[in-house]
Amino acid sequence: MSQEAVNPLRGDLGVHDPAIIKASSAYVIVSTGNGISLKTSPDRLTWRNAGSVFTANPAWHKTYVPQADASLWAPDISFRDGKYWLYYAVSTFGSNVSAIGLATTPTLDASGRGDWADQGMVVRSQAADDFNAIDPNAALDSDGAAWLVFGSFWSGIQLLRIDPATGKPSADAKRIGLATHSGGIEAPFLFFREPYWYLFVSWDKCCQGAASTYNIRAGRSAKIDGPYKDSRCVAMASGRGDLIDAGDARWKGPGHCAVFIDRDTAFMANHAYDAKNAGASTLWIRPLYWTKAGWPSLDATAGTPSAIRVGRQPTRFFDRDRLRDAVGRKAPGGRRATMPGFAAPVTR
Repeated sequence: MSQEAVNPLRGDLGVHDPAIIKASSAYVIVSTGNGISLKTSPDRLTWRNAGSVFTANPAWHKTYVPQADASLWAPDISFRDGKYWLYYAVSTFGSNVSAIGLATTPTLDASGRGDWADQGMVVRSQAADDFNAIDPNAALDSDGAAWLVFGSFWSGIQLLRIDPATGKPSADAKRIGLATHSGGIEAPFLFFREPYWYLFVSWDKCCQGAASTYNIRAGRSAKIDGPYKDSRCVAMASGRGDLIDAGDARWKGPGHCAVFIDRDTAFMANHAYDAKNAGASTLWIRPLYWTKAGWPSLDATAGTPSAIRVGRQPTRFFDRDRLRDAVGRKAPGGRRATMPGFAAPVTR
């Protein structure tokens, strides 16, 4: 962020761990909160609170995480194969007795409501494990294979192949370590911009208001399963990653980002703690710019904001009425092209 940056968003901006999608001509944010918190916006600028996904959490939570309360963490939302997929975490602070759950719905209206069906536990971690099953994010590779990236502290960021039909681990799935950091690493997010996969993560510590040290890092790989390296060609598995945002004098600890496409532009949504408002966790949405060498930046002077070369990934933005291909042409005969179109308004 630039020094003392001004947040252009309005309305109900209190949020933690936001992920965003567009459905029924409205933008919907899911985030950490009791039953998974919801926000909606007609224009991506003005936001209002819209209740929760769950009025009562599924009973299986207490089986795998006995100390869990009503707060569900770090959800991820995407659309594929005719339904919305919502992954989320069940845990308690500082523990790796955790589980990732899944819910699906065929519809999601402008108020953020859906007919959510609980699909149960996806992956869990226990006290004896060297990883933590929280902070999920789903992705599709160029062959249509489905993956789930997750992880927090312990041995770092993990990748697991999942069955696209069930959204749960494939029969032969093995965990693949992607990134570590000695000061703490979590909140992974995978994004494809041809020809690379980009892995965004958050380093250091969140959840301490204006004393938070969170910062956003990234690396890239030619393959979804890595290895991911920074711009100096040093592996993220060795504790490296390019700095994307460390905040400024007012906005502390920016982190837990999600990247999404609106029309032909990639945007980053994240939270940051407002030092001028008692360290309140606050929503930010900003365009990503791409350097000539293909590295992401939040600096408007760094390069182009275009994300047209996005390849195949779970749809977070699409227009049901005007399906387009990845360069904006209308799909022949109204058929779905390789990538659906992104026809929501763009404001910079």
